[in-house]
Amino acid sequence: MPKPPAPAPAPPARTPSAPLLTVAGGQLVAAPRPSPEKAVRVRERPTPRNPYLRLLATPGARAFTAGNLIARLPMGMLSVSAVIMIAGSRGSYALAGAVTATGLAATAVVAPFTARLVDRHGQARIAVPATALAVLGSLALVLCVRYGAPAWTLFVAYAATATTPNTGGMSRARWAHLHRGDPAALHTANSFEQAADELCFMLGPVLAATLCGALFPEAGTLVGAFLLMTGVLIFAAQRATEPPPNPRTHKTTSPLRTPGMPALLAVFLATGAVFGALEVVSIAHAGGAILALQAAGSCAAGLLYGSLRPARNVRRRLLLCLAAMTALMSLPLLAAASSASLPVLALCLLLAGAATAPTMVTGMTLVQRSTPPGQLNEGMTLSVTALLGGVAAGAATGGWLVEHAGTVSGYAAPTGAAALALVIAAAGAYGWRRRGAGRG
Repeated sequence: MPKPPAPAPAPPARTPSAPLLTVAGGQLVAAPRPSPEKAVRVRERPTPRNPYLRLLATPGARAFTAGNLIARLPMGMLSVSAVIMIAGSRGSYALAGAVTATGLAATAVVAPFTARLVDRHGQARIAVPATALAVLGSLALVLCVRYGAPAWTLFVAYAATATTPNTGGMSRARWAHLHRGDPAALHTANSFEQAADELCFMLGPVLAATLCGALFPEAGTLVGAFLLMTGVLIFAAQRATEPPPNPRTHKTTSPLRTPGMPALLAVFLATGAVFGALEVVSIAHAGGAILALQAAGSCAAGLLYGSLRPARNVRRRLLLCLAAMTALMSLPLLAAASSASLPVLALCLLLAGAATAPTMVTGMTLVQRSTPPGQLNEGMTLSVTALLGGVAAGAATGGWLVEHAGTVSGYAAPTGAAALALVIAAAGAYGWRRRGAGRG
């Protein structure tokens, strides 16, 4: 019986240092094989120590942040551009102010419904057509001004821009989705978003005024509309980081019915009055350029605040921030009352701005914790709507005081509004403790 063939010898085991064979130029060549240890060392990247670098290292974060910043810059451009364009063409600041006020009121009504649709159907599906409608409103406003259309058409066109989605709220919702269960990362993200808000509202009016003055009156509106549409398209294209939609059911209730939310919205309303009054009074007292210092102080404080550890008791932290804001808002009043020089007033505004960003970051954190996860866009848009309503009320109050009592008395408006926000928050915290919900 023939013997079975001997088994073929097993190929020599390749050691980690054995070369890799390949063909190059018709010849067999060898390339060294990297060791697994070395490959692991190449793949591993050290974790950044800076909390903001760690935040932006989140997969997909840089892409949606870039789009969001582009889309958010026009928020500080479009109203200023509209005022310059309408006042320059019609010769009436009253008409320009009335048109922009109408747009603000329309936004306060429409924005929560837009945010609710975003929560139900997804950011990309709603934000893109809503932005396109708002851009068409801006273009219609340009055409109405350019060709001398009746005054009522300006109100209708600018009111159409109310469908602009809350890009800041959508960005915060993405951070909350990506870092759910990580309070430290969410604290840094909220601080970053607040600093971005301050930066955009600081640079937006400057860019708008420069474009309208250097090119033509409609340039600021046209560039703002282009940036808004471009930014939203880039932002919406990042589907990997988009929170899943949350279809509404019969059990879904408005965030307004969430315990503690009405008190938080009242705090945002009073805080907005601080901003609106301070802006009008400071412009009347020393010109608009000095407001950049207040925004710069808020931006820097927001970034610094984000590098700190998140508070264990966020409600108590909000009370501390509001107390600090009330105290610091009294500095411009003291400087104006003592007839201090312009540099002293500028320093006081810089210090006053240092308390606004931490207050906003802490307030937004409470809104996120008080709002159901599937309704974050709606909850944060409600807070922004309350803030805008406060800005309008504060601007009207500050303007009335300046006209009837002078700018020194006008600086009492932001101080009083900050104190009112503190009282509302303290009353709300007392109610939370009585209901046993004072934790967090």
